Amino acid sequence: MTVRIGHTVKAVLFQVHSIAGLALALLVSLIALTGAIMSFEDEIVDQLNAGIMQVAPRQIPALMPDVLVARLKAEQDVGKVSAVTLSSDPAAAAHVRFARDESGGRPASLFVDPYDARVLGSPRGEAFFATVRRLHRWLLIPGDGKGWGRPITGTIALGLIVMLVSGLVLRWPRRGGSVKMWLKPNLGLSGRGLHRSLHAVIGTWVLPVYLAITLTGLYFSFEWYKDGVTRLLARPHAAAAKMQPKMSAKPTRTASSQPAPPIGFDPAWMTFQREEGDRFSKALLTLPAQGTTIRIRSWGKASLLETTRDEFRIDAVTGQVVSAERYADKTFGEKIIAAIYDIHRGAILGWPGKLAFMIAAVLMPLFSVTGILLYLSRRKLRRPAQPPLGRLVPGE
Repeated sequence: MTVRIGHTVKAVLFQVHSIAGLALALLVSLIALTGAIMSFEDEIVDQLNAGIMQVAPRQIPALMPDVLVARLKAEQDVGKVSAVTLSSDPAAAAHVRFARDESGGRPASLFVDPYDARVLGSPRGEAFFATVRRLHRWLLIPGDGKGWGRPITGTIALGLIVMLVSGLVLRWPRRGGSVKMWLKPNLGLSGRGLHRSLHAVIGTWVLPVYLAITLTGLYFSFEWYKDGVTRLLARPHAAAAKMQPKMSAKPTRTASSQPAPPIGFDPAWMTFQREEGDRFSKALLTLPAQGTTIRIRSWGKASLLETTRDEFRIDAVTGQVVSAERYADKTFGEKIIAAIYDIHRGAILGWPGKLAFMIAAVLMPLFSVTGILLYLSRRKLRRPAQPPLGRLVPGE
């Protein structure tokens, strides 16, 4: 009876695995390949733009961010500035980003000389990787993160988890001695046997990587998943702060129904410099969509990961610190939450981790192709053979 139930469960799981695989093969492969392209985006962009990311150090102080922006606007017609990245390195260029225009497009960012606001150029590769990122995250569906693309990619990630779990159960060895066969592909086979061996064995190798990618990817797809992870890993007060509803991006208006006056970076920047001194390597200053609170993300000089950063929120009018979230003060669980993006792309393990995750992502089409081939071969095997034609009798 137990054996029969086991066979029934595996038969059901096999059908679930096959249906999910056939339905999601193309989209899963597309998302995986775009993720692989972005694996070494930072290194590629830095290499492509080495000539415009550095300036000759000078003995004079760098311009304050508001003066930098004002001079930049005076020299050429640029859009509304949304963020500025400044560095403590006297040889590093400032990086200026712009808000979306009325048509929804975002102008190319600019590298600028921090001493005289001279434009050094737009980074090569920025538009390409921005398109790849939108394809990876939202399948280029209009609305970006606020449209249908986000829940669709999240649903695809859930489907991939179903395929991984069902595939693991179907693949689980029945005898301890079969583990070696379980992990070693039989390259001496051909046709259906080779397809099955490659699909199952290589799938076993990369399964932990795929689980890490999908479980962390869901954090960026569904608010309920993000809130659950936050409640599980963060301290109660930190979880409550992270789960505050986001404010609308509509511009604020005064009592006379006039648009709020524009705010600048300087008061917040001076407060940040007092707080951090020379401990930071670079800082990203972002203007708010509404209100007067500027967000400043800063990375220490020894920081190697995108997520090992401090975050300040400072009132742009008064220069008062609204909140300060330092990476060193986080608990272990909160550091895991902060590192979810680096876990997602393997960067938590350094460049070997990124390389391993990239290779695993590149292999995703292999499972789509072998899975489809196995499905077609099963259909062929199940097709009833044509009965042989008997000798025809004249007149029949």
